[in-house]
Order: sequence, then structure tokens, then C-alpha cells
Amino acid sequence: IAYSAAISACEKGLEWEKALHLYSSMAQSSLECSCFLCSAAVSACDKGGQWEKALQLFSVMDATSVECNTITCCAAISACVTGRRWLTALELVVAMTQRKVESGTISFNAAISA
Repeated sequence: IAYSAAISACEKGLEWEKALHLYSSMAQSSLECSCFLCSAAVSACDKGGQWEKALQLFSVMDATSVECNTITCCAAISACVTGRRWLTALELVVAMTQRKVESGTISFNAAISA
């Protein structure tokens, strides 16, 4: 919980580098990565203008056993909007449906914005 709160604070302060440092520290420790932690890190990178890093984090999360949720997917789609990656945004919306992750108006609007 402390890592998630710290990364969320970094997100709000546009301190994406600190957020990534905290995320890396947590990943190297024996602590288990959570969906909320990954969502906060993806969002911090996106809001810091680092859309590529945000999508890399999402890919790493996707490759591990961490389940993504609507918030995580929307953060990744938002990064696609920042990076003008409309095809990737649409692929994420399709993946959400395949994984039975609830997709709603926010995710669809974000994908359309890309």
C-alpha cells in the first residue's frame, strides 16, 4: 500500500522518474506487484509525457501474472492518446473484451481520441 501511495503521489506531482524508481525498487524486492501499483506507475509515466515507458510497463505487467483491470487498461489507452498510437489503443480495447475486463465509455472515448 505504501508503494502505491508513493507512486500515486509521484503521478500527481508529475514525477514519473521517481515513480519508475519506486516501481523498480518494489519489483526487485520480495514484495508482490499489484494491479493498483502498476496502474499508478503507468499513469505517472503517461502524465509525465512518457507514453512509451507507460506502454512498456503495461506490457511487462501483461507478461507477468498481474491481472489488469479497467483502470490499468484506461491508463494504457491514455498513453496511446498521448503518443497518438490509435491502433494500439484499439488493440487494447479488443484485449479488454477478450479478457473480460469491463470496458466502458471512458475506455472507448479514450481509444477514439487516439
